[in-house]
Formats: sequence, structure tokens, C-alpha cells
Amino acid sequence: MSNTYKQAGVDKEEGYQTVSKIKKAVSETHNENVLNGIGSFGAFYQLGGYKNPVLVSGTDGVGTKLRVALDSKVYDTVGIDCFAMCANDILCHGAKPLFFLDYLACGKLDSDIAAEIVGGIATACKETGTALIGGETAEMPGMYKVGDYDVAGFCVGVVERDEIIDGSKIKAGQVIVALPSSGFHSNGFSLVRKIFPDFNEEFEGKPLFETLLVPTKLYQNDIFAIKDAGIEMTGIAHITGGGLIENVPRIINDGLCAVIEKNKINVPTVMQELAKRGNIAEDEMFGTFNMGVGMVVIVDQTDADKVMNIIDGSAVIGEIQEGSDKIILK
Repeated sequence: MSNTYKQAGVDKEEGYQTVSKIKKAVSETHNENVLNGIGSFGAFYQLGGYKNPVLVSGTDGVGTKLRVALDSKVYDTVGIDCFAMCANDILCHGAKPLFFLDYLACGKLDSDIAAEIVGGIATACKETGTALIGGETAEMPGMYKVGDYDVAGFCVGVVERDEIIDGSKIKAGQVIVALPSSGFHSNGFSLVRKIFPDFNEEFEGKPLFETLLVPTKLYQNDIFAIKDAGIEMTGIAHITGGGLIENVPRIINDGLCAVIEKNKINVPTVMQELAKRGNIAEDEMFGTFNMGVGMVVIVDQTDADKVMNIIDGSAVIGEIQEGSDKIILK
């Protein structure tokens, strides 16, 4: 008897079903700049309307937050995380996301699960006006266990060259404004899962996994609302793995120091519970999690109140001073 691909663990028909189930959600993210649809070897995106455009790209995944999602059988939020982790990064340079591509790998493909994951990506794309123009679904028996999935993404955005935000205009006397996170976002989940092994335990009146799986906040509307108000942001940092300690220094020039006051940060209760239950030192918490700060923007002191009036929950948490340490948390 001859062998088949299906006997080896790859079901092509399930792949075709996946494409069929995601086609509508994907096509709804397209605009007049997308020149072809699903099925081509490459995706075409027409760039226009810019004087001196610079393309800005970023790639990322969801990490072990996927374990929480898979074990809890909640598949429609991690796609938002995947998109947000990429799009928020390029947003730090003032770039507006144009298009997104995803990569989904698994041990055995279930078209319903795949469609939910990609549907989450499409939801985030529609919210931000980004086209989901390509992707790949890979069924890899022997590489992944049955029921396991991994997801990664790639985002391309655009910014006018003279509007690039790169931290070069940051100066002493400017202030650091924190934009609130929606929770853990998609970082530190190996530690989260160690301290919270039971995702179904009750936390604040609901299963813990509901709190853990709140998707990463999309900051595009916030950042462009600040920009549209005529406020110059000299620096923007996406607070991901490594927390404030590792991410803020990425935008700070030599000779300057971001001095942040920890008591001005509103730390989510779930992170407080994690630290208490795991006996985790404060430095470890601030060096691993966002601690309730999903993004920071650097602005002149005279613009701080304007930003806080625009963005609910935002707050001044520090200032830029002269110094060689890049960052000090006190």
C-alpha cells in the first residue's frame, strides 16, 4: 500500500478548510492599496500619498502566553497579541502600520482553531486600518505536539522621513508620561505560569485565565491622537520583555537619564498578587513585566497635562535629567 501525506500527519484538506474559514475576515482588512488577494505567491501593496516615505518593520510572537490560551481553549485573543506586539514596536518611531503577515505552526491542524487565531489578528488589523495581506499555516507533525500552536507576525508601516521619532530630540527637563497597559500583555508568561499554575482558579470573581488572556493594548489611536493635537513626542518606548528597566534606555541618549518614580505607577492587582504569591523581588518584577505601563511617551513638561487629558489613565511617572545611568527607578 502506498503512503500518503495524510498518513504522515499532514492533512491538506484541513489546510484548505482553514483558508476558506479565514478568507472573509482577511478580505475585510483590505483597502484600495492591496492589489491581490489570498492565494498568490506574494502580496502586493501599493504605497502612495507620501512625500519622502520610510518603511518601518517589526516582527514578534506571542510567547508562552499561548500555553495559557491553549490550555484554557481560548483562541480568539492571542492573534490580537501577535499583531499588537509588532505594531506597537513600529509605532515607537511614529510609523503607521500598513500591512501585516502571520505565521501559524502546529502539530496537527484544526481549521476551527486556526480560524479563531487568525480572526484575532484580523480584528486587530481592522481596528487599526491595517491590511492582513499574507500568511502561512504550517502543519508540522513531530515538531509540535497535537494541540499545540505557535504564532508569529511581521508588520510594515510608514512614516515621513522628517517625522521619524528616534529619541534624538529628547532633552533634560522633559517628562515621561505612562500610557496604561491592559495587563501582562505578552511578556513574562513563563514566570506567570510558574506562580499561577491553575488558570481556572478564581481571581477577582472570575477564572484567572480571563485576566491573563486580556490582549495586548493597541496604542495606535492613542499615539496619533497625541500627534494630531500638535504635541511633539521626542521619544516613545513600548514596554515589553524587560519592563521599564530595559526598554526605556533604548531611546535615551548618552548623557541623559530617565528618572522614574515607582510610587507614581498604578500596578495592576494581578501583578501585585503575582509578586506576593511568588515572593518576587520588586527589581525582578520591574525588570520582567510592564507593571501597568504599556508604553511611555517623552514630551515637554508644558504638554504633559494635554497628554493626560487625551489618554485616560495616563500619568507623569518621571522626568529626563542629565546623567550617565540611562535609567533610575526610585
